[in-house]
Amino acid sequence: MFSELAAIDEHFPWFFATLSFVFGAIVGSFLNVCIYRIPAEKSIVNPGSRCACGNAIAWYDNIPILSWFILRGRARCCGRPFSFRYPAVEILTGVLFLLCWILFPPAKALCGWVFVSILVCSTFIDLDHMIIPDRFTIGAAMAGLVLSFFFPALHGQGGEFFLVDNLKSLILSSIGLLVGSATVLWIALFSEIVLRKETMGFGDVKFLGAIGAFTGWEGGLFAIFGGAIIGTAGLVVFLLIRPLLPKKADDDSGLFGRAVPFGPMLALGGLLYFLFLHEIVDAYFLENAQMLFAND
Repeated sequence: MFSELAAIDEHFPWFFATLSFVFGAIVGSFLNVCIYRIPAEKSIVNPGSRCACGNAIAWYDNIPILSWFILRGRARCCGRPFSFRYPAVEILTGVLFLLCWILFPPAKALCGWVFVSILVCSTFIDLDHMIIPDRFTIGAAMAGLVLSFFFPALHGQGGEFFLVDNLKSLILSSIGLLVGSATVLWIALFSEIVLRKETMGFGDVKFLGAIGAFTGWEGGLFAIFGGAIIGTAGLVVFLLIRPLLPKKADDDSGLFGRAVPFGPMLALGGLLYFLFLHEIVDAYFLENAQMLFAND
């Protein structure tokens, strides 16, 4: 079976890449349901997709990405507008699935699909509601541990005795979970003492632990500080373009003093590490560790 799949990939290198994007878009459509229904404590299974007017959406009007453009962003039944975020989430998930397939071997790519799905869903829920449900923090951490054991390639393990690789991967995942969550917890406690107010929700602590379970302690630490840098850069850009924004967007309440979700920044930091920066970041940590021990 695997030889046949390898032969298909050799002769048609675009086939599995295209399939991964299409599958990612389908998953993205399901994530849209989760983003809307989970915070509202509604079932993600029943009822099926419905318009805001109450009419069921036909399957041919619920095709990921395509249906939104075919219908020009409006419901067929009543003409209500659908947010562009629906196809945007589907496109984003499809692209991330494609990147995982291109960048990693199949086993790690499959784990990556689970990871990016969690990140996408958590990001948009946090943006909308300033919360990250436990199923995307505690549940994701457990998923990271389980996948790390059964797919040791997730943490770069392979080539030795089967059980040894599995245990090594599980240990790396556990360390990532503990280091990530503990680090952000201490940062939150320290900043709360200094500023005398809550600066980070406990959901962020659990979420960072989940990221560490998938990426190891290096990815967890990078997600914290990379997320902070991304957030600061985004704030600077916003302040620069703020005078150019329409009056409606620039109200009198000001930007400072508002609660800003940190989960999306953590998610982006973890995603960048997982897809592109793991080798650079790991080499940086290794070099600094060697310098530290050499000085001793």
